[in-house]
Amino acid sequence: MTVLEAKEISKQYQMGEVTVNALDDVQFGVQKGEFVAVMGPSGSGKSTLLHLLGGLDEPTDGQITLAGQPITRLSDDEVTLVRRRKVGFIFQFYNLIPTLTAAENVALPLLIDGAKVRDYEQKVVGLLDLVGLTDRQEHKPDQMSGGQQQRVAIARAFANDPEIVLADEPTGNLDSKSGTAILELLRRSCDELGQTIVMVTHDARAASFADRVVFLKDGRNVRQLNVEKKSGDGEDIRAIMRVMRELEM
Repeated sequence: MTVLEAKEISKQYQMGEVTVNALDDVQFGVQKGEFVAVMGPSGSGKSTLLHLLGGLDEPTDGQITLAGQPITRLSDDEVTLVRRRKVGFIFQFYNLIPTLTAAENVALPLLIDGAKVRDYEQKVVGLLDLVGLTDRQEHKPDQMSGGQQQRVAIARAFANDPEIVLADEPTGNLDSKSGTAILELLRRSCDELGQTIVMVTHDARAASFADRVVFLKDGRNVRQLNVEKKSGDGEDIRAIMRVMRELEM
């Protein structure tokens, strides 16, 4: 089942008298339970694409359908509702609320959607257990390591049972060990929970945990590669890097 589909997506920005083509006629689709990595050099349109797919921005041209909803045809309020209930976001810098505990940060999407915390206490505890932070639920962000904060962010992204999780460089601010743990967690969430993930990354090793890698260059998707072992395997990394060299990325 197709969870996300973008057809002929273009995005232009005006910088003074210059028109910048951030994305140019991009086609993109994601199946349920699939883990897709998006790679490309700086300025290739990776983050722009992610923002459009999550309804954080609007394309200049083209159509995006998310969980059966044509978000490019909806009003701002309708897009906000789809984003709140159908999409989980993971960012490079965690974006946790510093005054809230881990449990409160995880519960935040539910609160924003009008839920009562006491009705979801067990769910929050279960999510923190899933990411290995049962003993950190009362800790605030400044009492946790970067890797632990990113685990909280992942639990928060899963809180509203999203159709898809969009991750923007989720390991970019972490050391190698913590980054690997996060990638393994994302991989397991697909394999064991059927979660659907689109991850932007510049790192071939991170991309090797995905099922498929889509390569962007100059605002266009120019190549894709199916990943064999999906585990940070050296052979997968070398295959990804070969494509990067061929594309002069």
